[in-house]
Amino acid sequence: MSEVIIRGSLGNLWGQLNLPEGAERPPLVILSHGFGGTHAGHRDYADYFVRRGLATYNFDFCGGGPGSRSDGTMLEMSVLTEAADLNAILDRFKGDGRFGKLMLWGGSQGGFVSACVAAQRPGDVAALALEYPAFVLQEHARLRAEANGGIPETEVVLGQTIGRKYSEDALSFDVFDVIGGYGGDVLILHGDRDSVVPLACSQRAAGIYAAAELVVLPGQDHGFTGQARDGAMAREAAFLLAHA
Repeated sequence: MSEVIIRGSLGNLWGQLNLPEGAERPPLVILSHGFGGTHAGHRDYADYFVRRGLATYNFDFCGGGPGSRSDGTMLEMSVLTEAADLNAILDRFKGDGRFGKLMLWGGSQGGFVSACVAAQRPGDVAALALEYPAFVLQEHARLRAEANGGIPETEVVLGQTIGRKYSEDALSFDVFDVIGGYGGDVLILHGDRDSVVPLACSQRAAGIYAAAELVVLPGQDHGFTGQARDGAMAREAAFLLAHA
């Protein structure tokens, strides 16, 4: 395991690169965390993927959360700054002879961002795995703006203080007009008791993609636990390896 620092949207972007033992030019999976989180929230996924023969780059978005090891703050962060971060990572590893294909994995807001970036550069992304992608965040931003009579300079969302840029950027496009630009295979996992992102968002997305499989996990909320989490890792690893 090694640290790899990349120039991101708000400064230095920190991440951990992990290579499977004995694998020649393994595919590289880039893992994107959710709103307010860090790489640590799915370190078990990164470790599991590596044990299965996938290389991983597990990173913190610039300004992505209060515990981020990357530069920037949540007052500066938005889905577009995070998309710029992910594009910078793809640019860094594209053409790196140590790896075969590049793949994206994203959870919640990281899933939203991964879906947008994959649509922007489908030729660079061999497969896309999403967990409860936060395709509802634009609607939430619209409702907050209506309730506030506009977008305030700062607001508190899910316990975190964000800046005006967050909602401005979220409202600057419609994600459902974008994601269909990715024509590769997509795997979406979503719990049927998700209290943050309605399952209907993933059902709508699955209908837009040319080749998407939606797996509904019974009894799971926004973040999988127990045997469902283990099963999600196994299913996603198999999906990613099938596209190696």
